[in-house]
Amino acid sequence: MALPDNASGLPGEEVPFPEIVELNVGGQVYITRYSTLTSVPDSLLGQMFSQKSTKGLARDTKGRFFVDRDGFLFRYILDYMRDQQLVLPDHFPERGRLQREAEFFNLPDLVKILAPKISKQNSLGDDGCQSDPEESSPSTDAVRNLATLGAAAAACASLVPGSSSDGKRSGFITIGYRGSYTLGRDSQTDAKFRRVARIMVCGKTSLAKEVFGDTLNESRDPDRPPERYTSRYYLKFTFLEQAFDKLADAGFHMVACNSTGTCAFAHEQTDDKIWTSYTEYVFYRE
Repeated sequence: MALPDNASGLPGEEVPFPEIVELNVGGQVYITRYSTLTSVPDSLLGQMFSQKSTKGLARDTKGRFFVDRDGFLFRYILDYMRDQQLVLPDHFPERGRLQREAEFFNLPDLVKILAPKISKQNSLGDDGCQSDPEESSPSTDAVRNLATLGAAAAACASLVPGSSSDGKRSGFITIGYRGSYTLGRDSQTDAKFRRVARIMVCGKTSLAKEVFGDTLNESRDPDRPPERYTSRYYLKFTFLEQAFDKLADAGFHMVACNSTGTCAFAHEQTDDKIWTSYTEYVFYRE
């Protein structure tokens, strides 16, 4: 609950801002310097904390200044205000929401950094953040050179034995699943198996989509570029045989597998044990 500032107890008395300021942003607590909050004078925070006193600013029940915004994304807003630079994790999924927060806090330069780039073909480019140097925009000469090298590589690849003429590329796909069952003390016939909850897919995005198509659930990693790898996809069905059939139809064959297991007692009063295992199968297409 946010409370109006009335720390002095004397009506009308001006209360200066402390050098170290505590903030409550959407339930997340941040501690920073007063100079950081006022480093961008025209920003919302700069205007809020450039007043002559703390009077009129909302506070929570512990006296911290309260801002009703996304507490998780505010860490990047605060980082930017420290040195006017932005560093994001690789493949940051909240870029659009962070841009909206930057607009709210009136940080136009940050909004420009987060805005998607438009290519010459008037399409949205897959522009990465400053923390991902692989996706930085190359110069015109570099693009021309890369295009030349790419054409040469494609010509060489067509001469390599075993290269596919139908456009299918080689690569690995790993599928894994976690299972469990309860085993009674009398005999193994008492084993009670549970169904496979989820079949995970690990590999290059383009290969996973090619093999599994509409049966691939991409909701946990929806914006992964085609040539990048992921381990967060999973299948919409739970039958291993069905996954094996799709891989076989696409020309993959199994090259390795491994499994790990742990055991725990199901009940203190019995000797029944719960076994939990995780198994992976590695498939490869030449």
